[in-house]
Amino acid sequence: MIYITIIVSCILGVILGLNIPTISYTYSGYLAIAIVAALDTVFGGISSSLNKNFDIKIFVSGFVGNAILAMLLTYLGEKLNVDIYLAAVIVFVGRMFNNLGIIRRYYVEYWSRKAKERNKKNR
Repeated sequence: MIYITIIVSCILGVILGLNIPTISYTYSGYLAIAIVAALDTVFGGISSSLNKNFDIKIFVSGFVGNAILAMLLTYLGEKLNVDIYLAAVIVFVGRMFNNLGIIRRYYVEYWSRKAKERNKKNR
């Protein structure tokens, strides 16, 4: 179910992205950091789904909370003339790679297990 939602959301995002006017340069930093935060939450949701401990309330609150916190850090950084948003980017991208590693390990083990089962059946 979660995979169907992700696929539909990606298709909807591409369709909307092609038809929505360009975001001005003023807000592009906010949008970029919000997208990185949202992607972190999506990878975390997929990872927790594979580990059988997915909770939609945690996913939605993390999705919204991470995006808002990242945009607030970007705003604060602009007001202080310091690139504080880089801290959020480093944390979110690090967590994305960590979750991607968990997802990758799950599927490598799954495919290896399936291959061993097929080899046992063929003998």
